[in-house]
Amino acid sequence: MVSRSDWRLLLPERVRRLPFDLAFVFTSVVAVNVVVFLPFLRETPLVVFGVPFVLFVPGYAFIAALFPERSQRPAEERAETPDGPRSTTDWGIDGIERVVLSVGLSTAAVPLLALVLNVTPFGIRPVPIMVTVSLFTVVMTIIAAYRRRKLPQEQRLRVPYRQWTELARTELFAPDSRTDAALNVLLIVSILLATASVAYAVAVPKQGDGFTATYLLTESDDGDLVADNYPTNFTVGEPQSLIVGVSNHEHERTDYTVVVELQNVTLLTNESAQVDRIRQNATRSGAVSIHVDRTVELDRFTVPLSHNETWHHEHAVTPPFAGDDLRLTYLVYRGDPPADPSTKSAYRWLALRVDAAPDT
Repeated sequence: MVSRSDWRLLLPERVRRLPFDLAFVFTSVVAVNVVVFLPFLRETPLVVFGVPFVLFVPGYAFIAALFPERSQRPAEERAETPDGPRSTTDWGIDGIERVVLSVGLSTAAVPLLALVLNVTPFGIRPVPIMVTVSLFTVVMTIIAAYRRRKLPQEQRLRVPYRQWTELARTELFAPDSRTDAALNVLLIVSILLATASVAYAVAVPKQGDGFTATYLLTESDDGDLVADNYPTNFTVGEPQSLIVGVSNHEHERTDYTVVVELQNVTLLTNESAQVDRIRQNATRSGAVSIHVDRTVELDRFTVPLSHNETWHHEHAVTPPFAGDDLRLTYLVYRGDPPADPSTKSAYRWLALRVDAAPDT
């Protein structure tokens, strides 16, 4: 068992040797990355802790690396002398300046790091930004610890936590006047409201319009899934593989049903532009006027998906009859499909123009 007095033994030795403020910075980096990258924590209100991290911690580490000194000389060096008071020139910056500069530099550094990522293959995406900001903060923390250890003991920065705690306790519970007490209450309420507003905005972001993405894929020679090189020439009774995909972005769990049909269709217009659309596998509702002469259901899949979940399924398409200008159709429904599925009743649908030759 680890007692309260030696809880720091739980930390790695290099972290234990860090000054308390730098150890807190390092621990914050680890904690925020755990919350961001673990799936079961990413969707919880714990993500609100990423806001103060981004707005303060990287800048604080940078300022700690630039100014490892205390803000004032020891009292004995500022004492009166026969020739008058000694120089009161500070070694570094005081606490208020350090906090303000930390917030300002964090606000400036994070967008600059994002701009650097924009010219790299990683791009501006959440994971690369999180990794880059974390690495920047850790490097600045290491530099700050190194520079602070190189200073004489009396010049090293020590954050006066106990002094700040006593000062806060005095201001809150023993104010000099009723006016100070009222202002303290107003300040606390303002901070709580601001924190609650930011936390709610992060934990419960405004949801945009939901949608479902459906698509067809094939496997390339390298084993990658691509939306290209679809098989269009079939033979009756001989299967060829296609991969159908469904992505749920409806902001809720959705049960889908995918119905695969092969249709024998007749074009009711001779306009060449519309015929070209069919032959380029870009059939859309209303693009051409067609009549479905015959329909055979080839397959049916039930797909339950959570929000932001994607389903890929490879299946074999085996035409049961021959024909030219056939239409391989994928009808996607939310829930159960009707007794007579069609493109008019489907929530989403895809169509691929194919030819099927007779079995020889």
